[in-house]
Amino acid sequence: MNGTAKHNGHVCPQHILLVEDEQDLAKLIILNLKALNYSVDHATTLKQAMHIIEHKKLDLILMDRMLPDGDGIMLCEQLRQDGKEVPLMLLTAKDSEADVVLGLEAGADDYLVKPFSVLELRARVKALLRRGKAQHEQTQQIEFNSVTINSSTREVTAFNKALTLTAREFDLLLFLAKHPQQVFSRMQLLEAVWGYHYDGYEHTVNSHINRLRNKLSLCSPEHDLVKTVWGVGYKFSPPEVQAH
Repeated sequence: MNGTAKHNGHVCPQHILLVEDEQDLAKLIILNLKALNYSVDHATTLKQAMHIIEHKKLDLILMDRMLPDGDGIMLCEQLRQDGKEVPLMLLTAKDSEADVVLGLEAGADDYLVKPFSVLELRARVKALLRRGKAQHEQTQQIEFNSVTINSSTREVTAFNKALTLTAREFDLLLFLAKHPQQVFSRMQLLEAVWGYHYDGYEHTVNSHINRLRNKLSLCSPEHDLVKTVWGVGYKFSPPEVQAH
């Protein structure tokens, strides 16, 4: 069943906030989300969005970047700084790689460039909501010699240092760590971690891998936990099996 989740035995629609000031586009998106049985709130400004976020429990936020009272990236950054991990997808006409990286670094889980197809929007929304649901259901801790990853608290400790990761960086590290020494292509990671399979989005994986590596290297520069296998992809190499 699309768009529903069980709470205390009752089936409740998953709740999405759309922040979009283009009325025609907003109507189209809302129509499609409601067709999938999602509950939708609509805001046209950052101020309206913040009010809804503060007063309602949300399963997903879809946010335009260029809004009347500012850039959606500012709200994205604020939410992550406040510790709110609700999945967030940016919707924008800004399509340069620099803009995509800026959005991802701000803490967005996905970045969809306008104009987009309704089918692609639906697929990505479903993928983000599936991942969010799975995160709540899983309680697991992965431990290596000097690295601990807790999927319940979403905390990572590497070489006795706490690591601050975005939601997507955490998901990427968790997936790789569940399959130590196994090599995954960028497309495999895109499908497994992002939940969709589209050519041309491999640079999204590269950007996240690079930022994840940079953060891990701050904990222990001499350990390369996420290794590149040239011409193939990436793998997680636990510290106890690395050559010294």
